[in-house]
Amino acid sequence: MKSLTSIKKTFTVAALAAMVASGCTVLDPYTGEEKTSKAVKYGAVGAVVCGLIGATENSKHARNAALGCGAIGAGVGAYMDHQEAELREELAGTGVGIQRDGDKIQLIMPGDITFDTDRHDVSASFYPVLDSVAKVLYKYVDTDLEVAGFTDSVGAEAYNQGLSEKRASSVASYLRQRDIQASRLHVKGFGERYPIASNESASGRAKNRRVELTIIPQEPR
Repeated sequence: MKSLTSIKKTFTVAALAAMVASGCTVLDPYTGEEKTSKAVKYGAVGAVVCGLIGATENSKHARNAALGCGAIGAGVGAYMDHQEAELREELAGTGVGIQRDGDKIQLIMPGDITFDTDRHDVSASFYPVLDSVAKVLYKYVDTDLEVAGFTDSVGAEAYNQGLSEKRASSVASYLRQRDIQASRLHVKGFGERYPIASNESASGRAKNRRVELTIIPQEPR
């Protein structure tokens, strides 16, 4: 006689197979909103995997099942939507800019609040902000992070390139200390390239001295 768990597994697979055949309609695990196949980037296979995880009692993957299935089953867009919402809540009033570009989330950290002048070590006053970032990133494990450093145009180009790399590395190092896996972090320095404001004014240069953290959904493995 089949065990209850086995019956659950069989029922889940059958139900999900029927779902796939009917157009792969799934539910956003956070809101309960229906998502059609057009929104499901990872496809029906991911939905079946999520069903099996949910049907298996005491699964060692249960800790991240809901979040993981958000990315695999309900679509990357929904997963990133909820991550963005949590980041906006945590970072309200901190001076960190948040921009959304498709399935990417960009956090812009101005240098005047993140670093002291001509320094690459993170200012202690900014630790609580990075702690809030790490708190959200730790929950959403299906994302990678590009940490990019930038400077203004004052000083030698080679010096600015090195400073931008060191600043990005400092932010990445802090996040690693807050249990963000090193394999998720990709550090780059762009020096004085790609300014977001004019370097002709003090306020513009302050905006250009920055670190940007771009959160990107992982490709299915």
